[in-house]
Amino acid sequence: MGPFRLITRLDPPHAVTPCRRFVARTDDGAQTVLLSAPLPGADPARFAAEAEAARYLLGPWIAPVTGVAGPGEPPWYATPYLPALPLPVALAVHGGPLPEATVRAVGATLAEALSAAHGQGLTHAGVSPAAVLLTADGPRLTCYGAVRAASADGEPRTGLPGLDPGALAPEQASGGRPRPPGDVFGLGAVLAYAATGHTVPERDEIPPALRPTIAACLARDPADRPTAAALPTALAPATGHETVLTSAGSLLAPGWLPGRVVAALARQSSELLAAELPAPAAA
Repeated sequence: MGPFRLITRLDPPHAVTPCRRFVARTDDGAQTVLLSAPLPGADPARFAAEAEAARYLLGPWIAPVTGVAGPGEPPWYATPYLPALPLPVALAVHGGPLPEATVRAVGATLAEALSAAHGQGLTHAGVSPAAVLLTADGPRLTCYGAVRAASADGEPRTGLPGLDPGALAPEQASGGRPRPPGDVFGLGAVLAYAATGHTVPERDEIPPALRPTIAACLARDPADRPTAAALPTALAPATGHETVLTSAGSLLAPGWLPGRVVAALARQSSELLAAELPAPAAA
């Protein structure tokens, strides 16, 4: 794809993802990236438009788009590679739901990223468990514009490939234009998934201390959901008194990720270093 040669898929086979994601490298080995391409059957023009718009979505917990397909090429976009596990893979590696401290750290940092985007008048429109990558130094949000790329506004989006129904806000599922409250709904689904393994869990499955925040994010009426800006403080660890975070990154202290997830990231890094590029196709 473009100047890159594909090394491996990031997501396991048959995973529900908003797009296809690969680890790729230039022929000279100088640049390794995470390369995203549309799912089969997706509208390539909408995917390309969202990829171009994603260049404006910046922040420490956002995977920045640093390259897109040129005119006439099949659509793709590239972000710098870091050893990373999609959130569903991290739960599988860990053997179940993540510890509450990890869930809080993931939620607070992503809320901080969304708050910055919303402050710039941008809506991510793709927040779901599969869109979240866990790296050693914090989560990264990917798959910008997945809801808009899946279908134009005004068209129902229920059942479309790549969209997790549990993370799709009701107003977006019915064809409404993606807006910030829909991102908050998606983040609530991410928190529910990280804490239970399901985007639509039973209430009793959710850790009691997280129930009020997750329930508020998943309110069916957008007006009843909190803003992204309010969530980092709501997700700060309970200390017996009100806590105000100056930066959600403060929750990413050593040990914030479970040991098995850290080990899997290390394996991925070593396997990538040892990977041989496929031989160029014969002319």
